[in-house]
Amino acid sequence: MATNPTYTISDLAREFDLTTRAIRFYEDMGLLQPQREGPGGRNRVYTSRDRTRLKLTLRAKRLGLSLTEAKDIIDMYDSPRDTGPQLRKFLTVLADHRRQLEEQMADLVANLDEVKVHEKEARALLGKVEKKA
Repeated sequence: MATNPTYTISDLAREFDLTTRAIRFYEDMGLLQPQREGPGGRNRVYTSRDRTRLKLTLRAKRLGLSLTEAKDIIDMYDSPRDTGPQLRKFLTVLADHRRQLEEQMADLVANLDEVKVHEKEARALLGKVEKKA
């Protein structure tokens, strides 16, 4: 009989290039729920489900989602309900996040344009100063 693979906190930290502290933080946020073994339950044992949840958490983080948003979405996928509401929620979160990124990008472009104007003015002034010298 095949057993499901389990992982230690060190295994996951190594695989995902994280600190064990970061993994414990994700656990505190309710994203991971390892089993506890050993004296006083000191040893964390992570399942394939925990590994997948960690992978999805990191993907959501790369997308710029908050950990709360990530948890909400990941928790929806854990439930055996119809996936339609889950996908609609995910699309809503992604659309909101895309809007935020687009606003930030517009602000950055405006800022960059302003920097370019100041650079041009400073070069023109420097050219005048150097001609006089």
